[in-house]
Amino acid sequence: MLTERMWTILMPLWAVVFLTVSLAVAQDQLGLQNGHLNLSIANFDFQIVRDSQTLASLRPAGSPFDFLPLDYLPKRARNGQYHWGDITLRYRAVNSADWIDVDSSAARKKVGSTASRPGALAASNLASTLAASLPLNITREWIDVQGDLGLRFTVTNTAKTAIEIGSLGFPVEFNSIFTGRSAEQIQEKCSLTDPYIGMHGGYLRVTPVRGTGPVLLATRLPGTDTPFEAWRNLYETSYSETGYGSQTFEGYYEWQVLTNAWASNEWASVEPWNPPSSQTLQPGQSMTVGLLFSVAKGGVRDIDKTLVGLGIPVAVSVPGYVIPRDTPSQLSIRLPPGWAISSITSHPPDVLQISHTTCSPCDNNDIPIHRLEIVPSANAFGRARLTAVYSSNYTQTIHYYITTPNTQSVLSLGSFLTTHQLFNDTADPFHRAPSVITYDYETRQQVTQDPRVWIAGLSDEAGAGSFLAACMKQAFLPSAPEIAILQEFIHNVLWGQIQQRWDYGVRKSIFYHDPAQVPDYQYDKGIFWGNWWSWNKKDSLEQVNRAYNYVHVAAAYWAFYRVGRAYPDLVPVVAVDGGDKMKVGGWGWYLSQAYETVIKCVTDPGVLYSRDGLMGETVFGEILQDLKREAANDTTADWAAKAKRFEDEMKKRAQGWDRQSVPFGSEMAWDSTGQEGVWYWSRYFGFNGTAVKTLNTVLGYAPTVPHWGWNGNARRYWDNVYGGKLQRIERQIHHYGSGLNALVLLSAFRASTDPADMYLLRAGYGGLTGALSSINQEGFASASFHSWPDTLKWDGFSGDYGPNFVGLVLGSATYMVQDDNGHIGGGLVAYGGSPVVWEGAVATVQPRDAFRRRVFVGPLKLLVTIDAGVIDSFGYDSADGSVYLNLSQLNGVPAAKSAVVWLESAVGSDKFVVSQPRGLVQTRMGWQVQLNGTAPVTVVVVVERA
Repeated sequence: MLTERMWTILMPLWAVVFLTVSLAVAQDQLGLQNGHLNLSIANFDFQIVRDSQTLASLRPAGSPFDFLPLDYLPKRARNGQYHWGDITLRYRAVNSADWIDVDSSAARKKVGSTASRPGALAASNLASTLAASLPLNITREWIDVQGDLGLRFTVTNTAKTAIEIGSLGFPVEFNSIFTGRSAEQIQEKCSLTDPYIGMHGGYLRVTPVRGTGPVLLATRLPGTDTPFEAWRNLYETSYSETGYGSQTFEGYYEWQVLTNAWASNEWASVEPWNPPSSQTLQPGQSMTVGLLFSVAKGGVRDIDKTLVGLGIPVAVSVPGYVIPRDTPSQLSIRLPPGWAISSITSHPPDVLQISHTTCSPCDNNDIPIHRLEIVPSANAFGRARLTAVYSSNYTQTIHYYITTPNTQSVLSLGSFLTTHQLFNDTADPFHRAPSVITYDYETRQQVTQDPRVWIAGLSDEAGAGSFLAACMKQAFLPSAPEIAILQEFIHNVLWGQIQQRWDYGVRKSIFYHDPAQVPDYQYDKGIFWGNWWSWNKKDSLEQVNRAYNYVHVAAAYWAFYRVGRAYPDLVPVVAVDGGDKMKVGGWGWYLSQAYETVIKCVTDPGVLYSRDGLMGETVFGEILQDLKREAANDTTADWAAKAKRFEDEMKKRAQGWDRQSVPFGSEMAWDSTGQEGVWYWSRYFGFNGTAVKTLNTVLGYAPTVPHWGWNGNARRYWDNVYGGKLQRIERQIHHYGSGLNALVLLSAFRASTDPADMYLLRAGYGGLTGALSSINQEGFASASFHSWPDTLKWDGFSGDYGPNFVGLVLGSATYMVQDDNGHIGGGLVAYGGSPVVWEGAVATVQPRDAFRRRVFVGPLKLLVTIDAGVIDSFGYDSADGSVYLNLSQLNGVPAAKSAVVWLESAVGSDKFVVSQPRGLVQTRMGWQVQLNGTAPVTVVVVVERA
């Protein structure tokens, strides 16, 4: 079924040509009628179009999987459609002001053969397909480089004056075209590309959508000066056969070697990822640039090893590249043999303090590993870049994002949401007051009207996101004033306006465009209200059929259950006028409300998408666990019956997914949202094959690279159309896919029987902390960061940030893990905490994650969770396997009388118990520990002996 949402996104706002371009059979301007050259080398089988000499197919040797869209090539044979082997340039004569564009795809002609150097498989001169007036001679060669495929360009100045080349790029084409394909075909045929824009250390990683099998890598061609300076989006006309620039075909980008001509014009108001450069060629002078295609045969976990073998330095930062300014980062750089670091500097200067700690050939291959400690300065915030210059004269840039201390970020968020975003107009005809509403940070105004009515209507991810974040924050960092505001919102707006009181249905929006129904309301005349998304009253209030909306409401209730359970004085029972007076509030009411909301969602056949995985539905798992805990605590109530029904309904969904080959359905043709729920319930019910398939799929679109924007950044590129201020199809950086898919990766890491599978932790923690990068110093949280090089900024709207914060809340923990991959040097390291300190056999860490409620002790595969207060520090005794926890409470945060400690081990048969303090009361399947204000209370966890 083609939903309204899918149809809109198939027609991006900037691609009006999609409607006007003829649907006639595609033109062949590549020369496909003259066939291909079929070639093989040690590591690849590939095809080159005979006339254009562009790459048509690229397969690992002996494999049927094609990284290129060969089957769609007849639909992409027009002028202006990019392929591997194309080149773009901007040049000017020295002392001239104007740049001249060169694009080999613009007006194709058959290219002529040319003399080639040894190792060339095909060589051509591009003169016939470029302007006759071009003062440059450009030759292209496809070459065999020790079994890998190389693409080499030589550019020669044929003029009598010097020529400045201000832009040079290689258009990148891989098979990310989903248009016209079934879900099964997408899994079978398509691949996903992620860049590391790291100068000479940069590369492209291309992973099959299914996440398994060899990964294709594109790196600089050995012997050439080919830095990865920028990643520029390419404009193509959008034709119906493929839908370029739509939800089913994001579009293509290019690897830019030189960028000064763009940086001084279209990007003039933006600070690019790397310093822009140009190159001047004297008459008769040449430059050679190129890329190398290689295969990481072992898949995503084999990428680092493959890169070092290709002569590419590999950087790994712990805990990642989004780092709070109160916590140092440990950076390792693994260099090719014979390389050394000549210098390493920070931009802006002094933002990152660099302490060079050790350097040694630390593995059996004698590959040098430099280990450094990176410390943000006290006032640092935002983007920062390290530039390493190597003895090879190559450079590598490593991109960080500095935040305020994690807990401070969340406290600031809560304050901003409940002040700047607090809508309290009691005369509002849509009954939205009081509520936490969408905010436009650029205008410093609440968004009370938008043609996408849900944005101002407190529903959908983009409208519910702000109240969702505000409520979830209270479960782990409560604030009495914020709770009072939100409790009034829940009782008077959420329950009764957003959610129907008679059947728990969740409305699509409580704001609508219907002047006849609200004649005294002044709709903004500057807004175009004629699109499908400007629903009238009937379509907004009477439609309760979108399953995703139920997650926000259930999560808000669950958060208040949690805070009410741990801090009962903060969440009193109150009377609400709902036609007749009714008492609501108290932890039991909130848990029951969460339960009823979920049951309505998954049992009402009129609720669409309830059989798909839903973003944020890990909170459903939390609701079930708390139902079970309450049932264990009070057998006289109906918690056990509710838990059973809840579990039965979830199992039906999981059984359905287990019967599907691709169980990741969504409103979209392809999505990165369903995997979270499918993973959770497939693991819960033991459908391990489906769980593994789901994990692999996430690994296909959630990379780990030395760049804060792409590290753990789960692939999303269309949601700004629905929730952003700047609406366009564009790769979004740290949209909510990051935080939610991190839950899958971190859960998989904790459950892994391979303690050395640090890849899962690196990618997962990158996605989790991506949700923190969205929060600015004032506490405003943006929906996502714009990645196109003409923008590179956070979106102005808060939009659908809320689900990202759900991922942060449910996934935050401090990890003490054994690093056996050689990057950091072996031994225990901490993600989300202070560096590990050893005292005898005891390793100690101070948690510095946002909430300090969970710690994971890697050697024991033990997850410890508390429901109140904080974990000030924890220690692991390597001699006897015991764990020490110091519990306390934050200053300025309400104090709890006690905390419940839960212990969970996903691997092995060991059973852990709390041995101290002695005489603890067991409650809700955990241990209740009395707290003593801010004074620490020590808890000891041991393996239970038979």
